[in-house]
Amino acid sequence: MKNILVPIGSSPNSNETLQYAVDFAADFSAKVYAMEVFSTPVGAGNLSDVSSKVRQVSEERLKEVIDKIDLKGVHINIATYKGDLVDGLKELNLVLGIDLIIIAARCNDAQEELYLGHTTGKIIKQTDIPTLVVPRGTHFSPFKNILTAFRSGKLDKEEILNPLRAIQNKFAASVNLLLVKTPKHTEEDLEINPALKNLSSGMVTTEHAKTYLGVLEQFQSHHPDMLCVFRRKRGFFKSLWEKSTIPKSEFSSRVPVLILSAKVSEEA
Repeated sequence: MKNILVPIGSSPNSNETLQYAVDFAADFSAKVYAMEVFSTPVGAGNLSDVSSKVRQVSEERLKEVIDKIDLKGVHINIATYKGDLVDGLKELNLVLGIDLIIIAARCNDAQEELYLGHTTGKIIKQTDIPTLVVPRGTHFSPFKNILTAFRSGKLDKEEILNPLRAIQNKFAASVNLLLVKTPKHTEEDLEINPALKNLSSGMVTTEHAKTYLGVLEQFQSHHPDMLCVFRRKRGFFKSLWEKSTIPKSEFSSRVPVLILSAKVSEEA
């Protein structure tokens, strides 16, 4: 875990997410990149001059956010990008190799209907970079009990598990596997990838119409301090990955959620 990126949006609580990332990175001796995207106003005169000024404003805003942080010896790098956030993330990933993106979920206020908004939802949907979604207002503490939930034990590559493996090794965390058998499961889905199995302290199998229902059930008995799930084109939480925003009525979590990209050729 070497490079951690935090997209800084317009939220007045951006410094809280960045502080969480810094606290997390300190344990891994990782670098943190605070990123903001900007665009040049349509109809601007000298586009070069305007773009330069907008970039400067973006960098100054990032510095203001960083000034609110207890750095704890972690160096924060500033990254600005002109254009679309997802394009910027993909480009930066090619250059740096981003090990983890840390973003904040929407607030837990009962009036807030969304778990992830449009921007954060796009990050989950349109990139394959491992992402840690942190409930707003959460202070970092070492993870000790991780629940990893899935409908299928198939994985294309063991490297998918690297972030989970790094977190487990760093904090000596217990990883419990939850296989949720749904009406569409196959016998192949019951075959657990050996690397995933080797990470686990134990496994529970349950049956539900949807994977998320199985997760809710096990939360009551396991009391995890992190939930780990896999983002696939089909299968686990498939309706969530098909859109940018994620309503709380469909998914919500009061603990950090680690989302790993698991590309498989068939439905999983």
